[in-house]
Amino acid sequence: MPRRHMHMTGADGAALRAALRDLRKELGVPGEFPAPVLAEADRAARTPRLPDLDATDLALFTIDPPASRDLDQAMHLARRANGGYRVHYAIADVAAFVTPGGALDAEAGRRVTTLYFPDDKVPLHPPVLSEGAASLLPGQTCPALLWRFDLDSGGRVETTDVRRALVRSRARLDYDGVQRAVDSGTAEEPLALLRDVGRLRETLEQERGGVSLNVPEQEIVARDGSYTLAYRAPLPADGWNAQISLMAGMAAAELMLSAGTGILRTLPSAPDGAVGRLRLTAAALRIDWPHHVPYAELVRTLDPHLPAHAAFLQECTALLRGAGYTVFTGGRTPDPLLHAAVAAPYAHCTAPLRRLVDRYAGELCVAAVAGAAPPQWATAALDALPQRMAEGSRLANTAERECVDLVEAALLKDHVGESFEATVIDVKEHEPQVGTVHLEEPAVVGRVESPSGRLPLGERIRVRLTQADPGRAKVLFAPA
Repeated sequence: MPRRHMHMTGADGAALRAALRDLRKELGVPGEFPAPVLAEADRAARTPRLPDLDATDLALFTIDPPASRDLDQAMHLARRANGGYRVHYAIADVAAFVTPGGALDAEAGRRVTTLYFPDDKVPLHPPVLSEGAASLLPGQTCPALLWRFDLDSGGRVETTDVRRALVRSRARLDYDGVQRAVDSGTAEEPLALLRDVGRLRETLEQERGGVSLNVPEQEIVARDGSYTLAYRAPLPADGWNAQISLMAGMAAAELMLSAGTGILRTLPSAPDGAVGRLRLTAAALRIDWPHHVPYAELVRTLDPHLPAHAAFLQECTALLRGAGYTVFTGGRTPDPLLHAAVAAPYAHCTAPLRRLVDRYAGELCVAAVAGAAPPQWATAALDALPQRMAEGSRLANTAERECVDLVEAALLKDHVGESFEATVIDVKEHEPQVGTVHLEEPAVVGRVESPSGRLPLGERIRVRLTQADPGRAKVLFAPA
């Protein structure tokens, strides 16, 4: 499922930039692309492998954060004459540019995923491709894997097709603009239908027991010549867009399962203890969770604009731990099979510019629809992909976590000794004097230690900032 990344608005301070540079060195983040990789990328950008099918007549559009240039997905939605909907979903065809066994292929295998930092990003592919020739930028004709879904009037997929095609996006949209256009009634039909199809797919998600977490994203904003942290609660348009990606991922899983070869994104069901712990957090945050109400149903009632709900949604991400990739060949039934949050078989296939595994999944799906054997380069890489993706995901998660810690420390370093209003959202089971507090202003979630005894889970308290030193120590609070 697509996710947003913390980003920075406004100028950055020199100390924070230096700390972020040190962090990249400490984590062993890849630096500049080697010269042979850049040379191969330049050649590929000029001479990609182009498909025969021309679908440039489709008025596709993209929806991404405003500053994004690595645009993986573009879509077009229309009503079908006999009822229902037709969704075209174009995915950047990275395989049209990357030669198996070449320098570019090897470097992507080393990097695995694009890494995001507040001041920069470390891309999976050289920008001449990821932000240039392979990106679905408006007005640019480029190769893509073009998915076509025919849906019934309830949003259920009736037929699926995917094949290589030349496409050309007409418009580059962002989430805020999409939401305004839909709410005001000024959106043209292909965009207005995103709301209709998105809502239908959300209903189907609810029926099958799936859940999408509308976790507020943490972002840095300039204010009064300084910085503060704020939460951005996802818009309905974020969810509608995500449902199209989820639909493609579920369809990709079904295609690979039918062909007997593939790689799924899987997630085991949360253990009872984790859900029980989450119920304690809900009680602490005064969120009513009747015992007969399933977790997925509760989450859909929460408002991420409310601080307590936002804190709870953040805690819900603990149930997503344990996600991985499952490879299957020879027609065997994969084990595990399902992604618990999607409540169905699911595959990553919609972000090949930013995630390695998607290029392989897309290739397997094209072969499955064509009734052809998948290429040897794709099947030969499958067994190693889960481990590669696990290592890349760990690095990405560590980088994101450490960036948050750094930025929080940088923003609060001049406020050591000051007090803040906070809610205790977590207390360690075996160390009840240690826990986590959620500050409403600024939007900080940090560790708290109480030398005098047990912390009051779920209660609002005043805390004093005892430590904030960017590059050296994370923020730390104590009851005031």
